[in-house]
Amino acid sequence: MDWMSDTIAGGAAGSQQAVALPAPRYLSGTPARIVTPRNRLQCVPYARQISKVSIRGDAWTWWPSAEGRYGRASTPKVGSVLVLKRARRLRLGHIAVVTRILNSREIIVDHANWLNRGRLHLGTPVRDVSANNDWSTVRVWYTPGNQYGARSYAAHGFIYPEPPLAANSARQEFFADPAS
Repeated sequence: MDWMSDTIAGGAAGSQQAVALPAPRYLSGTPARIVTPRNRLQCVPYARQISKVSIRGDAWTWWPSAEGRYGRASTPKVGSVLVLKRARRLRLGHIAVVTRILNSREIIVDHANWLNRGRLHLGTPVRDVSANNDWSTVRVWYTPGNQYGARSYAAHGFIYPEPPLAANSARQEFFADPAS
């Protein structure tokens, strides 16, 4: 069975069978779409180009590479980069850029090469399906089938396009002793 058929047909090895998830309400007027560019694209150069996160290397290396350079968290923000963990089906990992937040458990991303054909996937819903609502496990919209894919993917979290200490330095300035 090929990767795409397997993704639609079942969950990850050893996981419970995935349940059908309803479509996000916003999709009725603005469907997710796939665009075929002149040249095949990969997720890393595309994410680097449209985000303000400038990391090099395979997608799975982005999370450790961001440490100390960019903010990292388990909460999505528009402009942040969602980093999926390396796995049997995602040998190089995968990254996507958050373009919209629908609610605490659903976001919209733009990404490239999701189905390994070098295409752009724009306006793609991603749903947090983790037990603790911490974005550690997600399901990605399968645009050709107009539904969420059956497979769940482990996620590291989100890389913010700001340095990790940006908020801390502002807080330090606010609480600085004026006498010093």
